[in-house]
Amino acid sequence: MLRISYFLLLVIILQSCVEPINNHQKLPPGMYRGVLNLKDTNIENAAEEINTKLNIVEPSQLPFNFEVAYEEGSDEDFKIILYNDDERLQVTDISYGKDRATNRDTVLIKFPIYDTYISAIYNENVLEGYWGVNYRNNYKIPFVAYHGQAHRFTDLTKTNQYNISGRWKCTFTEADGAEDITIGNFEQEGNKITGTFKTETGDYRFLEGNIIDNKFYLSVFDGSHAFLFEGKILDDNKIIGSFTSGIHYQATWEGIRDDDFELTDPYQLTSLQGASEIIDFSFPDVNKVMVSLSDAKYDNKIKIVKIMGTWCPNCMDATNFILEYLAKNDSEDIAVIALAFERYRDESKAYAAIKKYKDRKAIPFDILYGGYFEKDESTAKLPFLDNIISYPTLLFIDKRNRLRKVHTGFSGPATDKYEDFKNGFDKIVAELRSTEEI
Repeated sequence: MLRISYFLLLVIILQSCVEPINNHQKLPPGMYRGVLNLKDTNIENAAEEINTKLNIVEPSQLPFNFEVAYEEGSDEDFKIILYNDDERLQVTDISYGKDRATNRDTVLIKFPIYDTYISAIYNENVLEGYWGVNYRNNYKIPFVAYHGQAHRFTDLTKTNQYNISGRWKCTFTEADGAEDITIGNFEQEGNKITGTFKTETGDYRFLEGNIIDNKFYLSVFDGSHAFLFEGKILDDNKIIGSFTSGIHYQATWEGIRDDDFELTDPYQLTSLQGASEIIDFSFPDVNKVMVSLSDAKYDNKIKIVKIMGTWCPNCMDATNFILEYLAKNDSEDIAVIALAFERYRDESKAYAAIKKYKDRKAIPFDILYGGYFEKDESTAKLPFLDNIISYPTLLFIDKRNRLRKVHTGFSGPATDKYEDFKNGFDKIVAELRSTEEI
């Protein structure tokens, strides 16, 4: 009887030391904690300058969460779901197999619309490799991910002295002294923080992170953005911090609590250049066929022209909005035209990016190729505008091809202005349909 007891005890001990069996052929399903290591950056580390380090969180580490989910009934076909606050982004362009050079399991996760990818080796519940950006020269950031971890920056909990929920007027300062005024909107529940920074030209999308005592961290990774915000609370009404984008950009910022502060009206940032309200343009579509605003197919239609880039996540938000709007509303008298300015000088690569974007998003309207994405070049291509300062920019054009409104930037679903934008969009379309002058 004593021998049996010892035997059972030994079995229990051995079982407690064994990892759960992965019954799937590839990556084990469930949550992962990914980390991008930004330490290799050559830019000045502003986070150290303003003393925003947490002892429990290694600085310059950008964490994000994702899930590996297998298709029902399959042990081979899986997708990856990126988690950023309430947003869920599904990634299906995934390759998995043995690397011939190392004889190790290797996964390639592509974000084709943004022309980026993750390449990693899988071993014992850990993925290790790098995130690569094709349109930047030799741009690779070390990446590691751990299966079974669901926390963002830390899983520790502690009662906090401060609560930063609310609206903050924030000033970002670059290395050359240039400043940008933004609005920080945050929601804090215990040790968890979500929110975003809204600028006059867009927003930083769905940020998520943690707060411990007077330090807080926020991050987002969506295949295009790799943003890390490190912050310190000075008192109930003032915060400071640093902002790092990948390994190529960094700025410092400070915020003052201000519930009433507003940015410049997005309809006032870009305007018609010259006296004539009637406009026209001609650009090639994905098949290199010239398309003009004055073409017969656009006669007697309201035109919404979206100046964009396939590489731009805020443009993606605008595209998703327009697709949803067209699906839910009577839009027979509305024509949408997208005008894409791309990161590639090589036109063949630019056309390929546009075609891929159009096909993958199942976009039913024309996407035209405008040229290179530098804003002085795109402004020169559209001389009826005084400037182009943001992708996206929306042009509202009536049935007689008169430019009536210009909306610069996009307040996406991560912001508190998204509903205002949608309501404003409905109002402008209604006005363009009426005989009244705007």
